[in-house]
Amino acid sequence: MVIAIVGASGAVGQELLRVLAQRQFPVSELRLFGSERSAGTKYEFNGRLYEVQLLQHNDAFKGVDIAFVSAGASVSRTYAEDITRFGTIMIDNSSAFRMEDDVPLVVPEVNAADALNRPRHIIANPNCTTIQMVVALQAIERLSHIKRVHVATYQAASGAGAQAMKELENQYRQVLNNEEVTVSKFAYQLAFNLIPHIDVFTDNGYTKEEMKMFHETRKIMHSDVKVSATCVRVPSLRAHSESIWVETEQPVTVAQAREAFAAAPGCVLMDEPENKIYPMPLFLSGKDEVFIGRIRQDISDDHGLSFWCVSDQIRKGAALNAVQIAEWLIANDK
Repeated sequence: MVIAIVGASGAVGQELLRVLAQRQFPVSELRLFGSERSAGTKYEFNGRLYEVQLLQHNDAFKGVDIAFVSAGASVSRTYAEDITRFGTIMIDNSSAFRMEDDVPLVVPEVNAADALNRPRHIIANPNCTTIQMVVALQAIERLSHIKRVHVATYQAASGAGAQAMKELENQYRQVLNNEEVTVSKFAYQLAFNLIPHIDVFTDNGYTKEEMKMFHETRKIMHSDVKVSATCVRVPSLRAHSESIWVETEQPVTVAQAREAFAAAPGCVLMDEPENKIYPMPLFLSGKDEVFIGRIRQDISDDHGLSFWCVSDQIRKGAALNAVQIAEWLIANDK
């Protein structure tokens, strides 16, 4: 297949190259696109060097089967017509089209078939925090409908991109060397700190990141579930963590939940607290799955369960999910 990556020099673009190679995705031709800053840069893929082309309003996407787009919402909106007008399927990793009615929002383990209804040739990749949560929620939803979710996220610097990861590393060095701390990508110093603020605040007091988890979860799961989120940036490099409380229509036991998580596509059960075995981002960065542990009955709600999950934001939260969408389309001849 002829594959394009828009935003090839970014953290997700680089991860896309790795994921495509590792999963032996059938690439016959690869085209890389980027900004003026990254144009001309060369990257290796499957033993060959590919040069990043400047993204422009032209016919460069003619003949492309699938374009993975990860360059921000404004770029996606500006160039969507150029990318799709020859029939290219655009798998977009930004927030540009996620909540539009004629654009499917897809997590393959949950609603892969939604990708078939794409009148604009665009499929949206959900927000990273939503992706890992709905993969876990779907396992419980199969046992009993989920009425309500409360979630607190612990989001790594990777969620703000490659430069944010570098900033966190530099901040740690600066603090330890008693130097002035450079703050650019975050509202405050992130090293040795927690920031309960991701994206901008809305009129209801929630941030846009928190509202994404509400709206996107309902669209992906085709559900009336209510989601209340608090999203926090934490000083780790990669892999987001989430503490999740769910209220189901029918009671679900811990044993049932463990069995469901163990069998669920994309989930790995890691739940032996007596042996200090539970998911942690330090050990799960670079992994593909959503890891789940600390499963327990909610002592405040007979219909409640609590659990903890960790997943790599750059992989399952972005690049891998996009590639899995493409793989599903190929497998289903669509």
